[in-house]
Amino acid sequence: MKAVRVHAYQQDPTIDDIPEPELRGPLDVIVKIGGAGVCRTDLHIVNGDWADIQNPDLPYVIGHENAGWVHAVGDAVTNVAVGDTVILHPQPSCGLCLSCRSGRDMQCTGDAFFPGLSNNDGGMAEYLRTTARACVKLNPDTNPADVAALADAGITAYHAVRKSIPLLYPGTSAVVIGAGGLGHIAIQCLSALTATKIIVVDKNPAALDLAKQIGADETVLADGRQIQAVQDITGGGATVVFDFVAEQGVELEAWQMVGPAGYLFTLGYGGEFRAPTLDFVAGEKNVIGNIVGTYNDLAELMVLAQDGKVTLHTAQYPLDRALDALHDLDAGKVRGRAILVP
Repeated sequence: MKAVRVHAYQQDPTIDDIPEPELRGPLDVIVKIGGAGVCRTDLHIVNGDWADIQNPDLPYVIGHENAGWVHAVGDAVTNVAVGDTVILHPQPSCGLCLSCRSGRDMQCTGDAFFPGLSNNDGGMAEYLRTTARACVKLNPDTNPADVAALADAGITAYHAVRKSIPLLYPGTSAVVIGAGGLGHIAIQCLSALTATKIIVVDKNPAALDLAKQIGADETVLADGRQIQAVQDITGGGATVVFDFVAEQGVELEAWQMVGPAGYLFTLGYGGEFRAPTLDFVAGEKNVIGNIVGTYNDLAELMVLAQDGKVTLHTAQYPLDRALDALHDLDAGKVRGRAILVP
């Protein structure tokens, strides 16, 4: 099968012919990929930023936002069958540890793995091995390429928005910094799940135009005056700021947009956050980290998606143009999410 593999860090991946994955355990599921999202994390992986954390053996297949059709199942799989349309939670977890039993899949202390990030081949390929615990069954008429990026980008945004719901009652304000792949999903989730005033900040006018179409109440061009603009709109700072950039100084700008007793939800990474402790104490301001959402988050998000309340804006590329997709994403040319279609 064709697959996109990293052979060396800080070098472009290559498209290789490799054997199809095989079932290894009774709960394993082989999925024929119908769509694989291209994520900024893939750029970080290629750059080697995750090497010390995940330490995969090279070469390996990247791709952690995947949807498709069940191709083969292990003997103990009962929740899906061959031919089912599925979207995959990016981290198959053990289901037995206290974290899993509490619904905190991403903190699994058992036999969890993360295809495309850990030492396990991902989904930028024709087939992927995962487990039954990762599979969310979809309506059979769902096109996997239309929803694939919800498997990671979608649930990352949804997870943060869901945590913020008790804070965002009528009369509050929420700022979304970065209306790209994750941000445009967060805007729709905020619109569907809260009554807050949604303010979107981005340096790209086209991204702001999209934000207006999908639920933003106000948009602010990041032209150097965005902090003051947000403070003016919110009367001194927002209730919650969602930072989907968090690098190149944006993480410090985001903090200045948070109002008294407000919250900074950080989702992007790559920068370094610093703030005077007096800001925390006197302002009673809070910083919340956010990682990929849970299996339950994905199941809930798919209800919104299949009801038409959250839609992905995508640019599709055939698998053999994976490098074009990665380069376009790196250059800021992708509006919404890039999707590889084998």
